[in-house]
Amino acid sequence: MIENESGEDYLEAVLRLTAGGKPVHAVDVSRELGVSKPAVTKAMRLLTGKGYVNIIDNHIYLTERGDAYARTVYAKHRLLTDFLMKLGVSAAAAETDACRMEHLLSEESYEAIRRFTEQRG
Repeated sequence: MIENESGEDYLEAVLRLTAGGKPVHAVDVSRELGVSKPAVTKAMRLLTGKGYVNIIDNHIYLTERGDAYARTVYAKHRLLTDFLMKLGVSAAAAETDACRMEHLLSEESYEAIRRFTEQRG
């Protein structure tokens, strides 16, 4: 488990960037998150040490463990964004709020929102 939300944000960003099919570099993550390249380098070092990413020839790859973790965080993000939009929150506000909420939401609350959303279609 990652102890801070920025680590989860980095994993989620790498996951989204990987979906584009191109190799992911620190500069890509920097642009995606609006942070400096040195901040990305530091974060990637920490995530590499925890076994979530590998860096090979300056390309950032999620490990199996990192991919699973990133997908879990991203699923929360998508569910919360959709849930908030169904409540009438604008897409921009829902996206911003979901990004904050995904890190703090308990598993119990997440499951309750998931069940509620599935029931309501």
